[in-house]
Amino acid sequence: MTLDLKLDAPDEANRADDLVQGVLGHENERPDGLSKAIGAATYAAEPRPDGLLHGFLVRAPGIGAVSCSNANSVREMEGVRLVLRDPRMIRNAAQGAANEAPVQGVDRAEYVGQPVALVVADSFEQARHAAQALEVEVETDDAPVDPEAVTAEKPDGRQTAQGDLDAARRDAAHVLDRTYTTSSMVSAAMEPHAATAEWDGTRLVLRGSLQMLKYNRNELADSLGIAPENVRILAPYVGGGFGSKLGISAECVAAALAAIELGRPIRVVQHRRQVFEMNTRRSETRQRIRLAADRQGRLTALEHEALVSNLPDETFAEPVLQGSHFAYAAPNRALRMHVARIHRPAAGSVRAPGEAVGVTAFEVAMDELAVATGIDPVELRLRNIPDKDPEAGIPFSSHRLKAALSEGARRFGWADRPSPPRQRREGEWWIGTGMAAAFRVNAIMEAQARILLTGDRAVVETDMTDIGTGSYAIFQQIAAELLGLPLERVKVRLGDTELPPGSGSGGSFGAASTGTAVWMAGMDLRRQIARALACDEADLTLKDGTIIRGNTRRSLAEAFDGTVLTGDGHVQPGDAQQKVRQATFGAHFAEVAVSDVTGEIRMRRMHGSFAAGRILNPRTARSQCHGGMIWGIGMALTEAVTHDRRDGHMVNRDFAEYHLPVNADVPPLDVHFIEERDPWAGPLQAKGIGELGICGAGAAILNAVHHACGARLRDFPATPDRVLAALV
Repeated sequence: MTLDLKLDAPDEANRADDLVQGVLGHENERPDGLSKAIGAATYAAEPRPDGLLHGFLVRAPGIGAVSCSNANSVREMEGVRLVLRDPRMIRNAAQGAANEAPVQGVDRAEYVGQPVALVVADSFEQARHAAQALEVEVETDDAPVDPEAVTAEKPDGRQTAQGDLDAARRDAAHVLDRTYTTSSMVSAAMEPHAATAEWDGTRLVLRGSLQMLKYNRNELADSLGIAPENVRILAPYVGGGFGSKLGISAECVAAALAAIELGRPIRVVQHRRQVFEMNTRRSETRQRIRLAADRQGRLTALEHEALVSNLPDETFAEPVLQGSHFAYAAPNRALRMHVARIHRPAAGSVRAPGEAVGVTAFEVAMDELAVATGIDPVELRLRNIPDKDPEAGIPFSSHRLKAALSEGARRFGWADRPSPPRQRREGEWWIGTGMAAAFRVNAIMEAQARILLTGDRAVVETDMTDIGTGSYAIFQQIAAELLGLPLERVKVRLGDTELPPGSGSGGSFGAASTGTAVWMAGMDLRRQIARALACDEADLTLKDGTIIRGNTRRSLAEAFDGTVLTGDGHVQPGDAQQKVRQATFGAHFAEVAVSDVTGEIRMRRMHGSFAAGRILNPRTARSQCHGGMIWGIGMALTEAVTHDRRDGHMVNRDFAEYHLPVNADVPPLDVHFIEERDPWAGPLQAKGIGELGICGAGAAILNAVHHACGARLRDFPATPDRVLAALV
C-alpha cells in the first residue's frame, strides 16, 4: 500500500536527524558521473535501432500562410523516404509544467524559423540535403514583431494594488523612479533537442531530451491523437534543459508522426541554430520600478511594472513580478504586468523564470535607493525585511535572508568597502564591489516513487529526470539513509514513463518533491520491516545492511532472504502554500574591474550565501549555485538575443554570436549554505536550490560596476559600448 503524504501542516519530527547511515547531507559523488565521463551514458540521439531513418526539420523563412510547391520533386530525391507536412506538427516547444496541449498547425507560420515540415531519408546527409532543397513559400503579412509597437494586454490575476501610493510618494523623504530593460535570452543547453521514435503498430516508444515526462507523455499523445497509455518516453540522461525541454518540442512530434507513417525508427536532432530559433526563449522585459522611503530607508511604497512578450495563443507570460510580491515590506504596493502579442519565437521558462530578470532589476533599484539615502546597501535591505508576507499577511514558513546578508557580508569582507564610488584604481581599471539579495519562490509538486528492497540491495524507481542537477545522487542518498545501506548497494532508475510519475525537473522543485516521494517509499519499507519484526518503526536502527534492535543485530539479507519488499511513496502539495509563504533566500557579493579605456568589465570574485532548507548533498547543491552565479554573469554582461525589427527573426542564433560566459570570464566562486530547516517543506525539510543562485547574481555585478566607476547601467547586459556611454 502506498504511503501518502499531503502537505497541510509542518513536519517537525526531524526524523532525518535520527538516522545513522550518515550519507544524507554529505558530499557524495554522483553515481552517474563515471558513465557520463567515459561516454557510456546514452542520450536521446545516440540509440541506433535496426532500420533507423533520419529526419531533418524544415522551417519557414517568413510569417504568413505556408506552402511547399516542390514537395513531390523532393520526394523523388535519392534516399528520401518521406516529406511530412502534417497539421499535427507543433509550432514550438510546449510549456510542459502547465500540462497544456501544445499549439499545433503548420499551414501558417507565426514566426520566422517555425518548423513546418520534416524530410526523412536513409542518411542524415540525404535528409539535410533534401530539406534544404524543399522550397517553402510564405504569403508574408504585417504581423507585429516589436513589443513596443503593439498595445499590451493586462492579464487577469497579474495585477496587485493596495494602500495609497500617491500619498506615500508625496510624504516620502526619498523617491526613486527608474526604468530597466533586459534582453531576450535562450536556455543554451549543451545537448541539442533530439528524439528517436519507434512504433510497433499500437504503441510509440520515444527517446527524448525532456524534463517533465509525466506531462510530456500527455502532450505527445494529444499531438498524435492516441491514448497516453500507448506512449512510452525514455529520458534517463538529459544534457541540460534550463526550461527549454519542459514540454515536447517539434522534433518529438515530427519523429513520432514519421515513425507511425513509415513503420521504421526515426531520429530527429535539431542543429544548433534550430535549437535557438524553434524553442522557447526568455522574453525581453521593460521594467519600471518606483520606490518611496522614509529618512531611515524603510520602504513606504513599492511599485513594479513589467512589459513582456509572447506569441498569440500562448498562455505563458514571464512572471517578472514573482519575487517582488514578498521580498520587502512596504504598506503601499502596486504590481502590474503587461503582455505584448508579437510574432517572435515563443517565450517560455528559461533559468529561474520571473525572478531571474525581476529580482535583477529590482536589486539594482535598491542599490540606487541605497546611494540616494546614504545607507549601506546591506543595511538598507536588512531594514526592509518583512515579518510576514506583505500582501497576503500570512507567515513565512522560514526566513533566513538576514542570516544570508550578514554572513555573506562577513565572508566577503564587505566592511572593508569604501562607501563612495570611484575610490580604487589599478592602471586603467576601476575596482569596485556590489551586492544584491536573492529571492525565489518555493513549491512542492505531486510526485510518486517506488523502492524495491531485495535483501540488502535496493532499487529506486521514478520517472523523474536528471538534467545535470544531481537527481541520481540525491535519491540514492535518501534511500540509503532510510534503509541503512551503503551507497553502492542502492541503484536509481530514472527517466522512464513506465515508472511511478515524479515531479519532473523544473522550478527547483525536483529534489524536494520527488525526493520526498522517495522518502515516503523508504518509510513504507521501514514500516514493513518493523511489522515483520514486531517492533515500532521508530525503534528500528538500520545501518550498513544490518538491523539493530537493542543488543541484537541481524543482517537485512538474512532477515528477508529471497523476499522482495516494495515501498511506494506519494506526496501532494496540500494547502500548506495557502497557510504560509514558502521561499528561498540568499545574498550575492561581487568584485569587478572596469576599464575606462575600452569599457570592458572583468569579474574578480563572487560570493553567494544561500538558505534553502536542508542541503541534501552539498556537492551537487554547490554545483547548482555555481551554475546560477555564472548565468548571472551572462545576464549582467554578455547574453542578449537580437531580433531583427523588420520580421522578428533571430539574428545571433548560435554560440558564435550569442555570448555565454566561458571559463576565462568566470572568477573564483565562493558558496556558503546557511543552516536552515523548513518543516512546512515536508519530512526532508529541504527546499529548491538550483535557480536561487541565479536570482540577484547579475544585480550584484551591475551594482559593483557602479561602485567601481560610477556608471549606472539600466539596460542589460552591460556591454562595453554601454559602459563607455555611461561613464561619468
